[in-house]
Amino acid sequence: MSVPQLSAEQRGEQILAVFDTAFGELLAADPAAFRVKFRKMAASAFAFYRGTAGLFYHDLDQDRRGGPYLDERTSRVWIHGDLHAENFGTYMDAQGRLIFNVNDFDEAYVGPFTWDLKRFAASVALIGYAKALSDEQITELVRVYAAAYRERIRALATGAKSDEVPPFTLETAEGPLLDALRDARSLTRFGLLDSMTEIRDFERRFAPGGGSIELDAATRYKVLAAFDGYLETLPESSLTRPDSYRVKDVVGRRGIGIGSAGLPSYNILLEGNSDALENDVVIYIKQAQTPAVSRHVKDSSIREYFQHEGHRTVISQRALQAHADPWLGWTELDGAGQLVAEVSPYAVDLDWSDIDDPEEIASVVADLGRATATMHAAADDESGHSELVPFSTERAIDAAIAADEDGFAGLLVDFAHDYGTRARRDHQIFVDLFRNGRIPGL
Repeated sequence: MSVPQLSAEQRGEQILAVFDTAFGELLAADPAAFRVKFRKMAASAFAFYRGTAGLFYHDLDQDRRGGPYLDERTSRVWIHGDLHAENFGTYMDAQGRLIFNVNDFDEAYVGPFTWDLKRFAASVALIGYAKALSDEQITELVRVYAAAYRERIRALATGAKSDEVPPFTLETAEGPLLDALRDARSLTRFGLLDSMTEIRDFERRFAPGGGSIELDAATRYKVLAAFDGYLETLPESSLTRPDSYRVKDVVGRRGIGIGSAGLPSYNILLEGNSDALENDVVIYIKQAQTPAVSRHVKDSSIREYFQHEGHRTVISQRALQAHADPWLGWTELDGAGQLVAEVSPYAVDLDWSDIDDPEEIASVVADLGRATATMHAAADDESGHSELVPFSTERAIDAAIAADEDGFAGLLVDFAHDYGTRARRDHQIFVDLFRNGRIPGL
């Protein structure tokens, strides 16, 4: 990409302006949470990159005027919005299968498919640099990702049967992906409940401490009213046993992840699918945020399609993830859209800390390329929201890439190196801004 030559001071001012747009209101409401968030982001260039999707799309904004492989259709695809190498992991789908795939759909939206690929490619460059891989090795990794994505998109576009492009499960995954699935399988609902709850008077309740916040009566009432609204958003298949949704307890939580700073959230303890105490379920209600990509997609019909950001997050996840969490829904609280989902006992993120061998890294990156293609292909006219994406995404993407096969991998390679270098420089600028008290409100 074309990178304007700015001094460190000029780029610092640009970063602060983007931060004000992305975080301003939340930071003012909870500066302590953002001090924690920013210290996590200061730890590495990759952590900084993870926490600055808004800056990424600010820099990528020129692409909205077009670019290689983008046309009327391929610029209007369901995209993840924050596709980096650590946003993959395990979940249990609505059919009870453990799946390894893309996760964390808080930034999902409708936009150009290449934005997902570029964001992932730059993250590969940052991980490769942190593992002291050469530029040539990083180039090869991005080419591997591009080739795997291309191969899977072509297979899906030409009508490959589902058994020819199966999801990553305990039966089909290999290497670190299989390790993550096995780790997830070793986890239990009882283990999760034991870490968050206790038995009092023959009933399960949230345990005090551990980050939970006791609610006053008025707040509890508002949360339970929001919960009632959430039930109306669930598919009928999720409501087969009404007792499953009997509320046992409610507590407040503070957003603790890099992407959740300052966002109020609540945990609700439910009866689950039987009267047995070990089958209780914990769900969370979290205020949904404005996705960074939406500020750079100018089509008002996309924005107007969604009731609020909670609705947008859920609809996007259902479009992008086959057989999504059956507890997934949305509601409103204090006038803000909320995401509702299960606190899953089976969620294990891909751990890059021990993936160091270049061949193993390449194998993982190839699998993530296939997972990316499968995600883009899931989100088409069969996703149930054809008003927004009324065509087969895999066929549109396949046709666009076919028009210039030779340039596809090169586009991602060039971007990965350029933006990886930029992110490392930006990280140092950010650290200096933060430690010298230059971020307003902190």
